[in-house]
Amino acid sequence: MTGIGKTVTRVDLCEAVYQKVGLSRTESSAFVELVLKEITDCLERGETVKLSSFGSFMVRKKGERIGRNPKTGTEVPISPRRVMVFKPSAILKQRINGSLAGENGAAAKAD
Repeated sequence: MTGIGKTVTRVDLCEAVYQKVGLSRTESSAFVELVLKEITDCLERGETVKLSSFGSFMVRKKGERIGRNPKTGTEVPISPRRVMVFKPSAILKQRINGSLAGENGAAAKAD
């Protein structure tokens, strides 16, 4: 399911649940949709979603600011808005960078 440069889609997630959990394809699809909807609903309410050993999804408020059109150089106001950010956990960072990076970090702290 994973490879360099591959994009994982909802269909891929549903298939993984089907293969690993043993639910029917319909149930697997409904389960994935339910989890994604719950995450979305929490974020819409401004709540932080923390997934242990994975990371946190948060909503941040950005105030109004002045931006610049790169083509014309004209200044334009950018309205206030809310943005969603993801902060990966230390465990996820370690897994992405390989266990060697985590061992070096632990050794550096011990010194």
